[in-house]
Amino acid sequence: QVQMVESGGGQVRAGESLRLSCTASELTLDDYTVSWWRVVSGNKREGIACISRPGTLTSYADAVKGRFTISRDNARNTMYLQMNDLKPEDTGMYYCAADRTWRYDYCIGGIKSDYWGQGTEVTVTS
Repeated sequence: QVQMVESGGGQVRAGESLRLSCTASELTLDDYTVSWWRVVSGNKREGIACISRPGTLTSYADAVKGRFTISRDNARNTMYLQMNDLKPEDTGMYYCAADRTWRYDYCIGGIKSDYWGQGTEVTVTS
């Protein structure tokens, strides 16, 4: 059974950083385009960062561009989201995801992915 497990969430103050990790099992991550999504302020889930299979191309939502960095280590079957300069409006649940699409920007404005993690909570206080 495919599992994607996030870690690294927590509570920080505005301006601080967090690094989320997501490790996949029963799934070869380099066969997938992967992404990070979030649900903040009661809004619908939105894709915020996605990265191509070899890790050479990335795409970001405007709200996180310049502050968040997505990366992947296919040898470790793991993906990451480095979040810098966090703001209170970044508070929410963060999810990793994997999709068979070859479109490296599929998550921006997208609504689906083939596999999802269970989510990790991020809280940013002012």
